[in-house]
This record gives sequence, C-alpha cells and structure tokens, in this order.
Amino acid sequence: MADSAHTLKQWVQTAPADDFWFWALGLLVAAIAGFFFAFHFIHRKRVIEDTPTSKIRSAAQGYVELIGHGYLMEGQPIVSPLTGKSCTWYEFRVEEKRQSGKRTEWKTIRKGTRDELFLIKDETGQCVIDPEDAYVTVNDKQVWFGNSATPTSKPNITGKKTGLGNFAIGFIGGMQRYRYTEKLLHSGESLYAIGLYKTVGGAGAKFDINEDVRELIREWKTDTETLMKRFDANNDGEICLQEWQQVRDEAYQEVMKKHHEQKNLPPVHIMNKTNDKRRPFILSARPQDDITRRFHFYSILSISLFLLCGSLTTWMISLRVAT
Repeated sequence: MADSAHTLKQWVQTAPADDFWFWALGLLVAAIAGFFFAFHFIHRKRVIEDTPTSKIRSAAQGYVELIGHGYLMEGQPIVSPLTGKSCTWYEFRVEEKRQSGKRTEWKTIRKGTRDELFLIKDETGQCVIDPEDAYVTVNDKQVWFGNSATPTSKPNITGKKTGLGNFAIGFIGGMQRYRYTEKLLHSGESLYAIGLYKTVGGAGAKFDINEDVRELIREWKTDTETLMKRFDANNDGEICLQEWQQVRDEAYQEVMKKHHEQKNLPPVHIMNKTNDKRRPFILSARPQDDITRRFHFYSILSISLFLLCGSLTTWMISLRVAT
C-alpha cells in the first residue's frame, strides 16, 4: 500500500503536463457528477416518501402515488420480442461482442421499449397508465447469451441470480458472441406508480374551449386542399375574413359537441409523465420501500464518489503546484 502511494506521488510530480491534467480534469468531472447525482437521488427518495398513497376513485388531480396491480387493456396482447412472454411493458437490448486489439466491448445492435397503454387497478377502480418516459423498475430481468443476433433459446437462469448464477452467466458470455437483455412488467403483478394523474370525461370534466378550438383549426390547416373546398365559398383561392369567421364558428361547434359527448361518457383516469424534472414518473413492480432504499444506496455511492474524487483531485493539484 505504501509503495503504491509513493508511486502515485512520484507520477503526480513527474508526469507530463498533458497526462496529468487529463486525469486531474477527469477526476474533477467525476466529483462534480457525484455531487449532482447525490442530490438527484436524495430528491427522488424524498418525493416518494413525502407523497401520500391515494386510492384511484378518490385521487385528486395532479401529482399522485398509486399502489395496485398492473393489467393489460382489452385488444391486442403485448408480447416481448426475445422470449415471447405476455406482459404489460417490456424493454430489450441485443448486444454484439466486438474485439479491437486487446480491447473487448459490447455494441448495441438492436433495442426497443413497448410503451403501450395498460391499467393499474386497486379495490376502488382502475387507471390507464401511459408508460412513455417512465423510470421503470422490474422484478423480471433476464440476461443470457447466444451465437446469433436473434436468440434461438430462452434464458436458462431465472429469478434472482445467486453468486453461482452470475459466475455461470459471465463464463458463458465469455464464450458467446451475443448478449440479450430483457426487462418485463407482467399482467397481474403488483405495481407502484407515481406520476401526473388526471381524469378525462365525466360530468365533472373541465375543458379549455379556446385552446381546443385553436388546436382543431391548426389541424384543419394541415390539409389546405380540404380546408379550401370546405370554406372558400367564392372560389377565389383565398379564405377572407368572413370565411375565417365561419371556420372559427364551425370549429367551436365541433369542439362543443365533442365536449358534450365526453361529459356523457364514464370518467377515465390517466397517469403519465409530468414534464417536471422535480416530479419523476416512476413505475415499479417492487414495493415502495425497495425503491426508496435503492435511491438511498445510489445517493451514498454518489456522495462517496464526490468525496473520493474531489479529495484526490485536490491532493494531486496541490502536490503538483508545490513541486
């Protein structure tokens, strides 16, 4: 240990300037990243702990935490591309091992995520989940290897990996060219969800009439030919002010008709991303306590990275300047 410290000290004092500052700046960047990630994970942990769990039927509009079970919606089933399992959500990756001299790396050649709508249900009702851009934690994550870009076999090590299981995966992966990774959420599985909750339709539904009218007119403008046929009454190739008033009147009537129909429909509850970085959208097959423990662990790692790299950077620069 003492010899290693002495060798490092000598290198810091005698290394070429380019090499020294390359490593010093790299450590500084790592320290700054550790600092920001520590606050990021601490904030996520606090948000989850401070947001009370709501029941679907009585949840307020806005940022909400739900606990229930995930289910497929009616219609086409969702099937994972690598294992062919039925699920509510999947993410997959296929990587190829590539050799460059003595360096070996895994290069992603195919990946994908299925962001179809599915349901979360509790004893009071159901809510539609739009999983786009969600941070998803699963119980079913499989990693296995093969010799073709499309897997010809299913993973043979399932569930939580033991030390022996991890050793077997690493040994097999060292001999085969392709690595497959698949993450799944299953229908009927416990589901924790926190995100933007809103209710569409029903007698209590609220609408922004002016914005909906403007959006409908923007939609009509994308099809200029149809717009001219419908509203250019004098066939002069332009829509005059009087004709634009007719456009607005008919758009208003269509919007009001749509709103009336929506108010007569049963209310539909929807959860999706918030577009607010301070309020993450999280879906997890693992319990809430497991998620908070994970973020706590990540924050400790990030703080440790900040302290270690920051201290080492300060020591290196101080020693270099003193010589």
